[in-house]
Amino acid sequence: MRISSLSILIAAIIALPLISSCKGRRMKDINQGEIHYSITYGGPEGSIPRELMPKTLIVSFKDDKILFDITSPIGNTGIANLANHNENLYDTYINMMGGRFFYAGVPDETAPGLKAMEGMQIQETGNSDNIMGYNCTHATVTLPSMPDSVFDIWYTNEIDIKQPNVSNPFSEIDGVLMKFFFFMGEREFIFEAEAVYSKDIPDKVFLRRERYRRVSKEVMDDYILRLVNL
Repeated sequence: MRISSLSILIAAIIALPLISSCKGRRMKDINQGEIHYSITYGGPEGSIPRELMPKTLIVSFKDDKILFDITSPIGNTGIANLANHNENLYDTYINMMGGRFFYAGVPDETAPGLKAMEGMQIQETGNSDNIMGYNCTHATVTLPSMPDSVFDIWYTNEIDIKQPNVSNPFSEIDGVLMKFFFFMGEREFIFEAEAVYSKDIPDKVFLRRERYRRVSKEVMDDYILRLVNL
């Protein structure tokens, strides 16, 4: 059966959106979309089996706005962190046990729940690697509470997000984290980028959420630690 040039052209046009969102394929020159990270866990086991804990971190970004969102498959429980420079919003949100709360932070402040990361030291090693088509820089991290442990992180300057770490402990790094970790209490969250998608993100995603009760940082710290240590 002969296949016409027109048929080939139509098939190629249909395939373009699929190609643009493939895992492992570098997305060039995008200023909005999503980065999906796998999550694995270290530290002591809690009462919730790890297979029931969140498996994915989704980072939504648009121009200089960014939202980190970890949501559990159980009961829409989770934590989100928003940085919107234009609106001066640096919010942390939590959904837990039917309650919805938020803390309004300030630029370069470590987000609630991450006290264990305070005082950490970051040292670039000069090593580089290619992760999903992006050139990435390697650095090591040490924490005051674990001076004998060294942790690895990787980041890239090839995804166009302004101050991507303004609301997390890695604020001194001007690049998008591709492999990194958080300690919340004694539990370690290990994140590894698996896909970068180019897609339209509505502006409302980066506005302050409604119907959340505002709380202090101390209260939010307590809620987050209670949630992650279940």
